[in-house]
Amino acid sequence: MKKNILLLCGGGGTEHEVSLVSSKFIQQNLIDIGLYNVIKVEICKDKVFRVVNADDSYGDVVTLNFNRQLVGLKTIDIHIAVPCIHGPPGETGEIQTFFELTNLPYVGCGPEASLNSFNKVTSKLWFNALEIPNTPFEFLTDMEDKKRAYDLFDRYGKIFVKAASQGSSVGCYQVFTKAELDQALINAFQYSSYVLVEKMVNARELEISTYEYDGAIIATVPGEIHCPSKFYSYEEKYNPNSKTTTEIVAPELPKEAIEKMRAYAIKAFSHLKLRHLSRIDFFYTDEGEIFLNEINTFPGMTPISMFPKMMENNGHSFKKFFKDIIAKNIL
Repeated sequence: MKKNILLLCGGGGTEHEVSLVSSKFIQQNLIDIGLYNVIKVEICKDKVFRVVNADDSYGDVVTLNFNRQLVGLKTIDIHIAVPCIHGPPGETGEIQTFFELTNLPYVGCGPEASLNSFNKVTSKLWFNALEIPNTPFEFLTDMEDKKRAYDLFDRYGKIFVKAASQGSSVGCYQVFTKAELDQALINAFQYSSYVLVEKMVNARELEISTYEYDGAIIATVPGEIHCPSKFYSYEEKYNPNSKTTTEIVAPELPKEAIEKMRAYAIKAFSHLKLRHLSRIDFFYTDEGEIFLNEINTFPGMTPISMFPKMMENNGHSFKKFFKDIIAKNIL
């Protein structure tokens, strides 16, 4: 008898629609494997859990109970969950905490690793502790701290202001003049209780798929994002009219730089206790500096997303990857 996989998507946050696109890719791969019943459930923007039918229409309203069951018009036992949710509540650890409480196996990072990686302030403090280079920064807890932001601006002349707990560049602002700084901080605080301010660098944007495969932590060679606007915003990432392009293998990178980035990615994956999959992003500056930018604990799986493409380019089957994780963790 086939086991039941709960594929959760949506989440109601700023990356809700992106999650829906990613879930279609994962759903098709799970169906292609052919070993499971895949029950897709969207956490809708009204926070109601609704089954998603094959034609993308909504079916039953359901709840996930402490007996690892989906309860609606009928009750379905769940054997493993795949939380395909970008941003809250998936990459922030809430969903994983519930899974842990109910002893429901799931794919991806645990609650603490998810939260530590998603919060831009916490993750940079971790990078510093691990001696992994990252861009110079300050963080603010309220507008009364804004002098720290002004001091950073005075040091570097241009900075990023970022809401600490958002993804896909939501709540991120480029600041080129002091006159822009106050409003950028106010805007960022609307998205998060903490705000990161960091040096803006002239750099190539590189991404590394970092994941577990056959018992080892694997870091691919970097792929590259080419963004004409020089700011990889939400619109540049997901708008169909975006001019941004990607390369699965970043060209003309020094071998030494590639190996340093791969080593930093594996170090971050290991020490922050990531699990199964991640995409770890870097800056490579015009001066040859390497800075770890951020960790994505459930990377995008949209048609333009890099994670599965870099894995396949590295000689590893995405279907085998998912099949092995499920086989090792399913009830």
